[in-house]
Amino acid sequence: MADYYNVGKVTSAHGIKGEVKVYPLTNVPERFYDLEYVWIFDDQQRPHKYDIEYVKIISKGVCVKLKGIDTRGDAEKLKGAFLKVDSQNALELEENEYFIKDLVGMKVYTEEGSFLGTLVEVLKTGANDVYVIKTEEREILIPAIKEVVKKVDVDNKVMVVHLLEGL
Repeated sequence: MADYYNVGKVTSAHGIKGEVKVYPLTNVPERFYDLEYVWIFDDQQRPHKYDIEYVKIISKGVCVKLKGIDTRGDAEKLKGAFLKVDSQNALELEENEYFIKDLVGMKVYTEEGSFLGTLVEVLKTGANDVYVIKTEEREILIPAIKEVVKKVDVDNKVMVVHLLEGL
């Protein structure tokens, strides 16, 4: 099966012509201008390809018109759906940048080698991402900054962190 990467989540219909308002899950919302198509998975997790007719950057998101989605009712059915790109349309990552799908599920250890927990979610906060680590007792929020995240091994699904005082 091909790799797919979330680039946005449909939050609502926009207007009456089938446009959808999308919350970007990318650091580069303008990338939507370069996309010719996106994938949306149905309830049975089957991918469906949608050609993009046009894109507009709007306040708090992106407005996308998908071919075949022509009414507000059609657009409302997509609320909550993730817009995905395949690996050939994924952005090239810079050093120390990772796809969220590669981080979720990582085992997280302290620098001393103690198992902390599993990375279960990445929160987008604006200044920096925050990793949600689920331990046996609770969830710990760890800022995704170089002072804290010391090593990320995507192949082995392992992260090493330095816990700052108060975490």
